[in-house]
Amino acid sequence: MFFAPAILFFAFSGALQTFDFHETENGIAPPKWIATIAAIHKKQDFPKPRKPRPPAASTGASESKAAPTAAVPAKASTHSPWPLKVFVGFMSIGLMISTGLGISIALTNRLTRRTSQIMLAAGTVLPILMLLI
Repeated sequence: MFFAPAILFFAFSGALQTFDFHETENGIAPPKWIATIAAIHKKQDFPKPRKPRPPAASTGASESKAAPTAAVPAKASTHSPWPLKVFVGFMSIGLMISTGLGISIALTNRLTRRTSQIMLAAGTVLPILMLLI
């Protein structure tokens, strides 16, 4: 019960990251809440503002150096990451469902309900406090 909130959090945030919902695509930033939980998941900290990258300066020398590498044909990849991404997505859903069922079973058991409530509360509050400290 103590680790159940963390399991739910990491399964959910990991699923979002598996499908790249936390990435900026085509200049469109993800919603702030997704970026926040992705940063907590990956770095155990809130997201830090990044300095914008300066635009690459184009000079004649750098263009001539880039031309030979651009002329090399890119190796076509036949591997698709989608089957594994779908598997990981279903695994995350299964982990969240089984954790939810475990919480439900523990909280409906009259003999251990009070201990389960205390452990669930501690497992929710303690990581949040450690994140804020």
